[in-house]
Amino acid sequence: MAYQTVTPVKLGQGSVAITNTTRYTVPASTRTFVKDITICNTSNSNTASVSVYLVPYGNTAAPANLLLSNISIVPNGVFQWAGSQIMNAGDFIQDIAIVIGCTINISGGEAV
Repeated sequence: MAYQTVTPVKLGQGSVAITNTTRYTVPASTRTFVKDITICNTSNSNTASVSVYLVPYGNTAAPANLLLSNISIVPNGVFQWAGSQIMNAGDFIQDIAIVIGCTINISGGEAV
């Protein structure tokens, strides 16, 4: 399948919960490029630990599909990942934190 059009998109944004949260699912007939993840710890006093999973279709979040594993972010700190990960139709992004008080922004592109 040839992909002709790549559209930059915000893949996810919001508060990181203490339970696995699905942030984005790749639409049918689409391939997604994850390019940037920024996580901000909005707490004044607690260090946060955040994990991000790129989960293949039909699977669940597990150590085998971790992209970021227990990233430690100091109070009022920011962590930024930049790279290139490709996801196929039905794959999804999940995140989880150990303490409440983090926000996440994920950007990339969708190819159709």
